[in-house]
Amino acid sequence: MNSPTARALSCAFVLLSSYCISSSKARADDWGCQVLLCLSNPGGPMQFAECVPPVQRLWNELARGRPFPTCSGVGFQTSRPGYEPYSCETGYRLTARFGPQGQEAACVSATRQVVDSSQCTSGAGAGSGAARWVSGGGQHRCMAYVTAQPSARAQPHFVDVMIDGAGTQRVWF
Repeated sequence: MNSPTARALSCAFVLLSSYCISSSKARADDWGCQVLLCLSNPGGPMQFAECVPPVQRLWNELARGRPFPTCSGVGFQTSRPGYEPYSCETGYRLTARFGPQGQEAACVSATRQVVDSSQCTSGAGAGSGAARWVSGGGQHRCMAYVTAQPSARAQPHFVDVMIDGAGTQRVWF
């Protein structure tokens, strides 16, 4: 909670709470502001009981294909909802490859990893991703970019919540 983004999000949370709750007049964008307020909470969108109804309504609306609500004039913006069904472990990036059933998602290591020496090829015919012998520190090691299966996300949809002067937070749903 000591990072500048976390402090700014907390400050925005307090300020926006006052904005959304203090007025006795109903505004058309109240629900959108409440949703953004709750989604921007570093503790999670439903940490506070007041956030449960607007966030549950958001999930229901988005599930029906309705657009993300708006909140104007408060220093918040949101991206369009996105969809990323898979994720990779730290040190890997998500990519597509052709497998036995056609194109499929895969995770590829960001750097070469040590692999079994039987995987190494020699000669100019090796592709850029193929295993190869690498010398360093007085050792010869067989190294390659390693692939792994991606994990399916429990919540594959997301929006990026941008708070003026504070940063961006991706919220998964």
